Amino acid sequence: MNSGFRNVGLGLVMMAALATGMTGCRPTPSHAVGVTTTPVRNMTAAGGSGAACVFVKPDGAQKLGHVGWGFRITGTNTWEYGAVENPTNKLYTPPGGDIGAWHTTGSYARMLSDMSRDAHYPGHSTHPYSRYRCTGSSTGDVGAARAMVGKVEARGFLVGIDPRTGKLTSRDCLDATYDVLRAYRARHLTPAPKLDIPNVWVETLVLWSDRALRPR
Repeated sequence: MNSGFRNVGLGLVMMAALATGMTGCRPTPSHAVGVTTTPVRNMTAAGGSGAACVFVKPDGAQKLGHVGWGFRITGTNTWEYGAVENPTNKLYTPPGGDIGAWHTTGSYARMLSDMSRDAHYPGHSTHPYSRYRCTGSSTGDVGAARAMVGKVEARGFLVGIDPRTGKLTSRDCLDATYDVLRAYRARHLTPAPKLDIPNVWVETLVLWSDRALRPR
């Protein structure tokens, strides 16, 4: 997509969102998702190398999309995964406020099961994640990723004008997912500009697998 056109489009979307009170990463009812079933290989092998996943609610945020993240703890079959769910549905929550941030660890199969059922959603979830995309790599910076998890969980939530700087920006579910996986050094991770649309960004993940995620 042409970057100039994309930025203008994103600006118009965000202005409309602010005008109507739409919340970024807000859970809304979902429908069946038609995606490819590219095989996900070497994700469950014991002592595996690095790997990362993005989990998607395509109908979240009034169909702009919602995302969560997962990464493998290198040398093990254990994954760390989580999200910023924003259960208060506010455009702005200051640092230290309730942004629905959570993370946990488990096997690859447990991660898929948890995400498919929204098992760790803080409060009541109206629908689960229904799509996921993954990529493998020879290494992964687990320490940096965990440090970033702590940062995104403590920095609050924002889609709109930052009261501290007066700038139009974001600290939402996509920013959290991208920042964690970037710290992990996930391969083929496409940059996610501030105020980017999750569903648009997800489609730019070239060389990532793409599968439907159903309750399990």
